[in-house]
Amino acid sequence: MIRDNQRYLNILHIVLDGVLVAAAYMLAWWIRFESVFTVWRPVIGTAFPMWYYFSALYYLVPSYLALYFFNALYTPRRVTRFRHEFFGVFKANVAGLIGFFVVLYVIKQPDFSRAMIFIFFVLNILFSVIFRWLVRKVLRAMRKRDRNLKHVLLIGYSRSAENYIARVHDNPEWGYVINGVLDDYVPLGTKYRGIQVVGRLEELEQQLEDNRYDEIIITLSLDHYDRLEEFVAICEKSGVHTKFIPDYTSLIPSNPYTEDVQGLPVISIRYVPLTGFFNRLVKRLTDIIGAILAIILFSPAMLFAVIAVRLSGKGPVIFKQERVGLHGKPFMMYKFRTMQVQEEGEEKKAWTTRNDPRVTGIGRFLRATSIDEMPQFFNVLAGKMSLVGPRPERPQFVEKFKEQIPRYMIKHQVRPGITGWAQVNGYRGDTSIRKRIEYDIYYIENWTYGFDLRILFSTIFHGFISKNAY
Repeated sequence: MIRDNQRYLNILHIVLDGVLVAAAYMLAWWIRFESVFTVWRPVIGTAFPMWYYFSALYYLVPSYLALYFFNALYTPRRVTRFRHEFFGVFKANVAGLIGFFVVLYVIKQPDFSRAMIFIFFVLNILFSVIFRWLVRKVLRAMRKRDRNLKHVLLIGYSRSAENYIARVHDNPEWGYVINGVLDDYVPLGTKYRGIQVVGRLEELEQQLEDNRYDEIIITLSLDHYDRLEEFVAICEKSGVHTKFIPDYTSLIPSNPYTEDVQGLPVISIRYVPLTGFFNRLVKRLTDIIGAILAIILFSPAMLFAVIAVRLSGKGPVIFKQERVGLHGKPFMMYKFRTMQVQEEGEEKKAWTTRNDPRVTGIGRFLRATSIDEMPQFFNVLAGKMSLVGPRPERPQFVEKFKEQIPRYMIKHQVRPGITGWAQVNGYRGDTSIRKRIEYDIYYIENWTYGFDLRILFSTIFHGFISKNAY
């Protein structure tokens, strides 16, 4: 079983990480001082001998292993996406690079090769990422051969049980095997995605005695939580690792925030990272700097739009429209006009659809390339919008959707954005509002500065031109 070998695998992983850190450092020294590719040569009399450089490994290796630990690189990776592991490696190495320079400054060592440190920084990221990618490939191949599998038993048939089964079924590379479900209220033999109800709840102790499960996952329906403590006690007495999936995941965020009220855990129903002062400050400063740079960079495109819209027919160049922003407060959002001038009542009836006859010829181009959105950089400067966030909607649609779509109003807990997680995933224009809200809520609950940068880069590379913009 997995639990018999996991500790040894973790130790081996840490040892190999230490070896890779040392190898990257020694190779960086060789490239800097001994290889034929060396570009920089030390000034005579300032270079340290090899033993002096290598003596730093006594401190460097344990320091990097600690950085990897604090960046959660030794937590189980079955359900962790590779990109998250990559960002963890990158963050750890950036911290290590900064720490290296700080130490050299403190001990007043100006002659220690900075070029070698930068080479080590690049090599160590490269080695660590390749190593972790290979580990994933090896584990995936093993799991296809029915090795390195985790055997799981579910307690209770519920929506959370079905959701968990569906995710495991759709991701066989995780290596989970669900051996069945125990439940009193669903007939024996009932199946969902090939997983069947194999017994009653009172059979739990017998199941634990007869089988060696790696995990027990409690997925009781909300109506039967009065027995939760009983089942937790049975599982803990058996020594098996136990998890709990609440049957109200639609209410609890994907990354729940727990407060400690004098020993009493309190789960926030909706944790929004951007309610924190520091996070808001960083995002706002980025918005101001980014908007100024964007206005300068895209000024030729905006000048073109001004001339093209003016020549396209009667009406203003800038179109302004009321939208709902932060905390549900209305504001005027600016765009280049892409449609024929309409009566206010007509304009409010519906949003633009494919082949909409109201869109002008130049307007269709401006929409397809997102040039029509560029005046919103001035909305960002004014503090009404952000570079990244949920797209703002018109008041009449907000009133409609908040009654039809659960959790719709959560999007107004942050500033609306020019681009967003929903938009870079294709939910733009006349697309599913429900899917758009799912992506918006995921963004709001999982915001990080790196997440914003990722969305901005995605927008730059493939988000400006969209088949759903019309």
